[in-house]
Amino acid sequence: MTYTVDFVDVSTTGLEASPVAPALAGLRANEARYFKNKYDHVFVTGTPQEAPDVLDLVTQVLHDERGIVIASPPLEVSGFEVEGLRMAYVFYESGLAINVMYAVEPGGKRAVGFKLSLDMDVPEELSSFKFARQRSKLAGEIRGSYFVIKGDY
Repeated sequence: MTYTVDFVDVSTTGLEASPVAPALAGLRANEARYFKNKYDHVFVTGTPQEAPDVLDLVTQVLHDERGIVIASPPLEVSGFEVEGLRMAYVFYESGLAINVMYAVEPGGKRAVGFKLSLDMDVPEELSSFKFARQRSKLAGEIRGSYFVIKGDY
């Protein structure tokens, strides 16, 4: 079931299984607002079964680049291209959101970003990363980190 993320009236639709569903919904809405304001892009999510290629890409990049396997089940995914950037998002039951940003042009920006929902513990598989804090009206406090992608995908 696809869901157009509303950043005005934040909803936990599709994220109800998460113990931090309201915070994860705020994090998802924060991402939707960013893409709407910066690129005039409407952020739409779906189940991992509806877009298995998005989940496969994120899983492959994490494994190949850093040997990371996320233990938490994925709840929603989103994949799109905007202004020469391919974006892939996965929102996990634990409250974790991962995005893969991959420039279409050779030599462009390529990175994996991690964002942790408010009140979520850092997952063991990401314990080696340092997380910066950011305030958000929609998500409360977001903790984020990233790494640069070196391979080709």
